[in-house]
Amino acid sequence: MKKFNLIVKVCLVLGVLVLGACTKSAAVSTGGKDSLTVVTISQPRSLDPALARDTPSVIVMRQIYDTLFTQDLSTSEILPSLAERWVYENDARGNPTILRLFLKRGVKFHNGDDFTAADIKFTLDRAATSPHLQNMVEAILRTDIVNDYEVLVTLKFPFAPLLNNLSQPLMSITSERAVREGGDQYAQNPIGTGPMQFVSWLAGNRIELTRFDNYHGTMPRIKDITIRFIADTATALLELETAGADILIGVQPQDISRIEGDKNLQLLRAADFSIAYVGMNTRSGPLSDVRVRQALNHALDRDLLYRTVFNGVGGVGRGPLAERVWGSAAGVLPQYEYNLDKAKQLLTEAGYPNGFRTNIYTNDNPIRVDIAVIIKNMLARVGIEVDVNVLEFATLLEVTDTGKHDMYILAWITITGDPDYGLEIFHTRAFGPPGNRSFYSNAEVDRLLDLGRLELDPVRREQYYIDAQKIIHEEAPWIYIQEGEAMVATRSNVRGFVIDPTSYHSFFTAWFE
Repeated sequence: MKKFNLIVKVCLVLGVLVLGACTKSAAVSTGGKDSLTVVTISQPRSLDPALARDTPSVIVMRQIYDTLFTQDLSTSEILPSLAERWVYENDARGNPTILRLFLKRGVKFHNGDDFTAADIKFTLDRAATSPHLQNMVEAILRTDIVNDYEVLVTLKFPFAPLLNNLSQPLMSITSERAVREGGDQYAQNPIGTGPMQFVSWLAGNRIELTRFDNYHGTMPRIKDITIRFIADTATALLELETAGADILIGVQPQDISRIEGDKNLQLLRAADFSIAYVGMNTRSGPLSDVRVRQALNHALDRDLLYRTVFNGVGGVGRGPLAERVWGSAAGVLPQYEYNLDKAKQLLTEAGYPNGFRTNIYTNDNPIRVDIAVIIKNMLARVGIEVDVNVLEFATLLEVTDTGKHDMYILAWITITGDPDYGLEIFHTRAFGPPGNRSFYSNAEVDRLLDLGRLELDPVRREQYYIDAQKIIHEEAPWIYIQEGEAMVATRSNVRGFVIDPTSYHSFFTAWFE
């Protein structure tokens, strides 16, 4: 008994790393509380990685699944996860197109099944047929199983961002048996190998998760996580203030001073990899003319819009890639100045001297609704009448996936920290669900983006992406609104939570003081 007590004391002193290696009974949080409640604005579309890539879905997936690798986004270093080791091998032409993976042994899925190479092959093969994931694995020719814990991934061509892509929660590893047996119900009953396992999903209300006590990695100190969906931001903040929630994702700019003035709360802020933008459907009526899209860029006072809506959070958008992302050209692109005369001149040249009628779609995020209303008023000054349509988030994605819109408001996050992912949204192959809801297409941009993913020399690779951004900027499928800054509020006794610049936050690292 004395020896056992000593072990427990050592575990408590050394903290979470040792807790994962000590007895499961010792792997509990401190502070007398072991249930964490998170509030967010939007609910997921699906918890099957092959069926959704929206941020609300991926945030939940992040808690449930593991990936082959993880990534230190501050250094871009690739770290082991389900793949313990890996090595690139050359093909017959001397190109590094064979990736040999050595998998971690002893990993269990939440249903008790062993994780093996068959699950890797199943996940990668399935991703190749998913409209949400095809662009992440397009370079993969085939995946071959060497044995239960060794896999060969053969590429069609050298692909610089492959490891970055496979590190993302979008590429979470799924159980072949669980997906096949779950059928259409799997998306609401996911099985992963991650630190938290799925318990229940009450649509429109909450998702319940609990700690997976056979987790192969560092054991969470928290036992249960509830992720609640509250669309009304005032109600969401009130829940945090009254201790009905412990973490609030998506703090509104107007609430900053209120949170900072509450001794029971703490506000966390960090620049992220996102761009908030107004997308224009380049296949829709007047917006198919580049002069019209440029006119709209000149007709919006983006500085005023930023000051009015974002209250100093982040910065005014200046390019297709957030400036924090490697390869961003935001600092060198000429900006569309606010100039109503220039806007009217371009509209006249395009054949619309008296403007036209159009629409803009957004979801029920209050900031985006405010942006839509302000844009409506600003464009009226050049004769453009705008109908504002506010939809639930999943419905917004469905409408814009199929091109049933003129304009829309969304954000794009370069989740890999690599411009290949950040700019893929402008490639012709990315029409619809993969992200290109502007249906923008330019053969030279496609060529430059393809060269960028093939090029292994970082200097040449960066230049391809800069050249592509210059063309995109000139042809104006987007109006850049804001360079993102993530803001998360927590109760003051929450420890261990760190903002992720991709917005795919890990809640399971949190604990209570």
